[in-house]
Amino acid sequence: MVRRLALLAVCCLALTACAGAREQHGGGGQNEVPGGTVRFALPPSATPNWILPISYPGYTASYNSAIQSTMYVPLYAYDGTSGAVAMDEQASAAEPPVYSADGRTVTIRLKPLTWSTGTPVTTRDVEFWFNLVRAGKDDWGAYTSGLIPDNVTAFHAVDEHTFTLTLDKTYNNDWFTANQLTYVIPLPHQEWGDGDADRTPEGAKRIFDHLVAEAKNLGTYASNPLWKVVDGPFALRNFTANGAVSLVKNPRYTGEDPARLDGVDFLTFTSSAAEYNVLRAGGVDYGYLPTSNLGQQPELEAQGYTIEPWNGWSITYIPYNFNNPALGKAFSQLYVRQAIQHAVDQQAISSVIWRGTASPGYGPVPQDNDPQYLSDRQKTNPYPFDLDAARNLLASHGWRPGSDGVLTCEGDCGEGVARGTRLEMTLLTESGSDETDGTMQELKSELARIGIELNINSQPLNTVLATGTTCKPEEPSCSWQLSYFGTQGSWYFPAYPSGEQLFTTDASVNFGGYTDAVTDQLVSASTQANAAQTMLDYSARLAEQLPVIWMPNPPYQVSAIDSALHGVSQDPLAGLQPQRWFWTKEVAR
Repeated sequence: MVRRLALLAVCCLALTACAGAREQHGGGGQNEVPGGTVRFALPPSATPNWILPISYPGYTASYNSAIQSTMYVPLYAYDGTSGAVAMDEQASAAEPPVYSADGRTVTIRLKPLTWSTGTPVTTRDVEFWFNLVRAGKDDWGAYTSGLIPDNVTAFHAVDEHTFTLTLDKTYNNDWFTANQLTYVIPLPHQEWGDGDADRTPEGAKRIFDHLVAEAKNLGTYASNPLWKVVDGPFALRNFTANGAVSLVKNPRYTGEDPARLDGVDFLTFTSSAAEYNVLRAGGVDYGYLPTSNLGQQPELEAQGYTIEPWNGWSITYIPYNFNNPALGKAFSQLYVRQAIQHAVDQQAISSVIWRGTASPGYGPVPQDNDPQYLSDRQKTNPYPFDLDAARNLLASHGWRPGSDGVLTCEGDCGEGVARGTRLEMTLLTESGSDETDGTMQELKSELARIGIELNINSQPLNTVLATGTTCKPEEPSCSWQLSYFGTQGSWYFPAYPSGEQLFTTDASVNFGGYTDAVTDQLVSASTQANAAQTMLDYSARLAEQLPVIWMPNPPYQVSAIDSALHGVSQDPLAGLQPQRWFWTKEVAR
C-alpha cells in the first residue's frame, strides 16, 4: 500500500501525462455492500502519536482522540451533525446520566459492552479510570485544578453496571455531562491493572506512569498486548512510527454502533500539496481539497468525488507566552495586544488566502454555528484592522523605531518592560499548509508596517504542540513566544463552549499562562448554573482582553469524498464515526 501511494505521488508530478492512470471513484448505487476499506487522509504534517485514552501534554491533537474513540468507547460522546450539538447515545458507553434533585449526585448505568478479551465492561473499569487520573492528574493533558477528577468526591459502585458520583457542589447539569463526563473512558482494569493496586495513590500513579511510558513507544503499538484490548467498534491493525494507522473491525464488539467496514487506513502527508497529488490520482477515498486548488473541483467531481466543506465548532488563535523572559512582560500590556490585533487583516486572510472558506473570529466562542453564546461585543469586532490605531497605541506608550525600523522601548512602556526591549517576535507555526504559510506571511507583512518584526519558524504540528506548552520564565522550555496550530482550527469545543480548559488561570490548555481574575469568575459561574448571561459576559470580556491573537477560523477541511462512500457525517466537533461509513460498491482492498 505504501509503495503504491508513493508511485501515485510520483505519477502525479505530471498529471496530464498520467491522467489515464487515475483511479476512478464514485459509481456506487444506494444499496450497501458489506465490508471494504476506506483510505482517509490525515491533515498535512499531522502524524498520530498517542494511543492511550488518557491525554498527555504535547500529544493532544484532535486526530489522536478521534482514532482512540473508535477503539475505547467514552462514557459519553457528543455529535453536532444534526445542526445542534447533542449527545450521541449510540457512541456512548452509558445510558444518559440521572442527577439528584440537589444536583450533588449523578447515577450512571453502563451499557452491556465487552472487552475484546470477552470480559464485560464494568463499573470497576470506570473506577480504574478515576483512580489513574486522580493519581496522575498533574500529568493529565486535560486537567484543570478544581475540575474533574477534583470535583468528584466519591465513587460508589452500586453493582457491576451502575455507579454513582458524589460532586463537591451543584453544577450546570448540561455542562457537567458535556464537558466533564465526556473525559471518562472505561479502561480494561483486568488487563491493565494490578489487582487492587490502583486503589492506593502510590499504586495508581505507578500504573499511570507505566501506561504513559508504553504509550510513548510508538514503534510497539501494533505488537504491544496492552493496545489489543479494546471495547470499541474497531481494533488496531497497524501503527507506524511515521503516523500511518490502520484499523480493523472488532469482531467482538457488543455495542449499538458496530463497524460496517472491514477497516480504515489513515494516511499521512507532509503537505496539503502532497495529499492533493495522491487525491488527484485517486489514491484517497476520503481526503481534502486545499483551498488553493478549489478551481479543480469540477475535475474531482467528474472523477467521482463529492466536495463538501467541513465546518467546525471551533476557534482559531495564536497564544502569547506571557512567561517568555524576553517578551512576556510586553505581551502582558493590553495596549500591545490591542496594537497587534489591529494589525491582523482578518477579512483579507479569510477571503484571499482561504478563498472564502474561513470566517473571521474575534473572541473565545465559536462564531460559525449556534450564536446563543456569542456576545454583541465579540460579534462586532472590538479591534478591526487599523494600522494607524496600532501605531498610535505603541507610540503613545514609549515605543520608538530603531535604525532598522523595529520598535524599541524608550519610555515607560508598562510594568516590567525594560528600556531597550525590541518588538521582535518569533512565531512557531505548523508546517505543511499553503494557507497557513500565506496567513503567516500576511501577518508578518502587516506587523512590519507598524514596526514589529515577526520571525516565522515552521515545524510539524506535533513539534508545535510539544514545544508551545505552559512554562516558567526560568525554564529553557520557555523560549517560545508565539505559537500557531490552527490550520484546521486551534480548539474544538465540547458541546458547551466554556473556557475552563483554555483561559482560566492554570488551565490545562492555557499554554501561554494567561491569568485574569474576572475571567476566572465568569468561567466558574458559567459551569455552575444555567446562567446564559455569564457566557455572553465571558465572550465579551475575552474579545476585549485578548488573551491570544484572534485569527480567522478555517473549516476543518474542504472534503473530497468518494460518492460511493455513504454514512459520512462531518461532525463540527471533529469526530469521525467511521463505524457508520459503508460502501455501495465492491472495494478490492
